[in-house]
Amino acid sequence: MKYILVTGGVISGIGKGIIASSIGTILKSCGLRVTAIKIDPYINIDAGTFSPYEHGEVFVLNDGGEVDLDLGNYERFLDINLYKDNNITTGKIYQHVINKERHGDYLGKTVQVVPHITDAVQEWVMNQAKVPVDDDKKEPQICVIELGGTIGDIEGMPFVEAFRQFQFKAKRENFCNIHVSLVPQPNATGEQKTKPTQNSVRALRGLGLSPDLIVCRSAKPIEMAVKEKISMFCHVEPEQVIFIHDVSSTYRVPILLEEQGIIKYFKQRLNLPIDDQPSDLLMRWKKMACRYERLLKVCSIALVGKYTKLSDCYASVFKALEHSALAINYKLDLMYIDSTELERSTEAENSVKYHQAWHKLCKADGILVPGGFGIRGTEGKLQAISWARTKKKPFLGVCLGMQLAVVEFARNCLNWEDANSTEFDPDTKNPVVIDMPEHNPGDMGGTMRLGKRRTVFKTENSVLRKLYGDEMFVEERHRHRYEVNPELTHCFEEKGLKFVGHDTEGNRMEIIELENHPYFVGVQFHPEFSSRPMKPSPPYLGLLLAATGTLNAYLQRGCKLSP
Repeated sequence: MKYILVTGGVISGIGKGIIASSIGTILKSCGLRVTAIKIDPYINIDAGTFSPYEHGEVFVLNDGGEVDLDLGNYERFLDINLYKDNNITTGKIYQHVINKERHGDYLGKTVQVVPHITDAVQEWVMNQAKVPVDDDKKEPQICVIELGGTIGDIEGMPFVEAFRQFQFKAKRENFCNIHVSLVPQPNATGEQKTKPTQNSVRALRGLGLSPDLIVCRSAKPIEMAVKEKISMFCHVEPEQVIFIHDVSSTYRVPILLEEQGIIKYFKQRLNLPIDDQPSDLLMRWKKMACRYERLLKVCSIALVGKYTKLSDCYASVFKALEHSALAINYKLDLMYIDSTELERSTEAENSVKYHQAWHKLCKADGILVPGGFGIRGTEGKLQAISWARTKKKPFLGVCLGMQLAVVEFARNCLNWEDANSTEFDPDTKNPVVIDMPEHNPGDMGGTMRLGKRRTVFKTENSVLRKLYGDEMFVEERHRHRYEVNPELTHCFEEKGLKFVGHDTEGNRMEIIELENHPYFVGVQFHPEFSSRPMKPSPPYLGLLLAATGTLNAYLQRGCKLSP
């Protein structure tokens, strides 16, 4: 097993996740089996209870793990399926060690950060690195490990110490450290500064880890003189300094790395049994990146949500839309609309914001209402759904978006004026969305219906079934506490809102479709978590096809994309 540790310096959010994913992609393109581990130094057991404004979206895995969004990058780039234990947190490690101590495993010893916590980290990494993540179920050969945060953070120190020890346990030819740093360019001088990188590398060395590669992030391409300066002051060869500037799309990052000789370096440094040249996989990435940059036709989608100030809150949704747009040769114009700004109360408080939000919604080619929790902004989402239904705008509702589509239909088509979800109004006389029977309102963490579940189509006359290739069932990832009330579904079906997919027992409503509408679809699951750059998610692809007016032609071709 070969281990590649990716650390970061100067600032967090520098792009370690994309760098780690891109390195994995390059090595996979050379015919190696690659897995990935993300280490988050926070004390939370998992990411499940975070606000999206804290760390971005919560990504859900097949096994129900609620994890950091970087694992989503790994899955999309490497086309693998990870497990919850591929996300290590301080909370998980301490819980594991404390449970062993309570069990008496340490035989009366004083349990300390060194060696017990550091040993637990190393043991976890070695065990998880062996778990197959590809469809062929073979053991991986390379494990890319990303250490979250920045070097020097107090909470990350036990992990840095663990890898300082681990480099000797694994042996030099099996362990490589990549340090991602920032090269800022102040506007006042326009000069690219190397001092932050020098200090970051010095701090890393002081903790016992020496970088084999220094990846320098910058806004613009870095000059050769800067590369030579970093090489000299950071005590590495010039070819060990890699530049990654801001690019038009993340698809370009693996190509930038490959152009700077990273395959040749890894082959020598880790004694990898590979050719110097990448395979067809990386060539497909190159073609995809070039195609992305040449797109001319634009499709605009309005994303109506309540976490719109930070794009990472809907990272997988954005990627799923982007994959689908690329598949049909359109450039995606994603307009984020804060759902509260569509509400009447905003018109009274700030009429400019209200009218700007509605202007965006009206000019969009399609409307998407993603998942979420809590009552804030729901009335605005209902207004957007009503607009999409009545104006026959292509619409996709995901999780809460589907539930609110049912609420909106009940209020405006069934004339149940107080119809609501028990999440927002526990005393409503028409509870069209209810708590799941197994929902425990006490603990919040890990109490939802999570992970990959089967959805069975109950009719052949379904747009989504055709988009999925006319399969009898699909398996997608879930994350919800509430569901459509199964006792009331017949009322909706009589008026044209069809529940075309349900769970294997037939009790849980999973997919809705509206008759006599170009594309009005709601799904209880989260199809965005399964979307891949070369395998777009069918519900999102359907939205883009409908928004560009090409859905019927696509279905008539037997769900084949035009060349």
